[in-house]
Amino acid sequence: MQTKISQFEELKYIVKYPKNFKEGEKYPVLIFLHGAGTRGNDIDKLLTNPFFEITNKHDNFPFIVVAPLCAENTWFDVFEQLKRLVYKVSCEPFTDKKRIYAMGASMGGYCTWQLAMSMPHFFAAIVPICGGGMYWNAARLINVPIWAFHGEKDTVVEVEESIKMVDAVNKCGGCAKITIYPENQHDAWSDTYNNIEVFNWLLSNTNKNRSSITDNYKDGNIYG
Repeated sequence: MQTKISQFEELKYIVKYPKNFKEGEKYPVLIFLHGAGTRGNDIDKLLTNPFFEITNKHDNFPFIVVAPLCAENTWFDVFEQLKRLVYKVSCEPFTDKKRIYAMGASMGGYCTWQLAMSMPHFFAAIVPICGGGMYWNAARLINVPIWAFHGEKDTVVEVEESIKMVDAVNKCGGCAKITIYPENQHDAWSDTYNNIEVFNWLLSNTNKNRSSITDNYKDGNIYG
């Protein structure tokens, strides 16, 4: 699998191509958002993230993976740049626009939820791992299939954070599900990356380009 290191504005990022990649063909694209442990300016550290170490072992992994590096304190410090990167990636010649996905763990799990809420029309499905988000804004995700993962014994990010998000999406009429690992602590990502069915599930979803996006808080004084 070929790997390319690029930069967009101030964001360094990795593009990892599938085996037998061919110019001119369209591929599913997976935006991967790392956790706090990979922050910094060393792009090589991102290459040793468990996501790559594990998914490299999957046979015929079909995705083009785009993995930006967070050099700041959190993804939210570079969030507008990140959104512009997603837009740029969506316009790449290799991108199948109906098959753009997002996956992230811990700090990246929080960002996966928020990125999908901020630009839901871009994503065919998302996999947020041991994260959480603004569940009061979950109506933004009613057209984005979601499979969340969390460790029940997580003391870094409580499992209720994922449960609240999944429940809120479903109460709005969305399609979200959660897998809770009963013995896992914060590391809910290793089991998830190892499970090829997770990636098959992503591929089973295509973006229908639905334009109906709801803001439950619009014109609501109770939200401040």
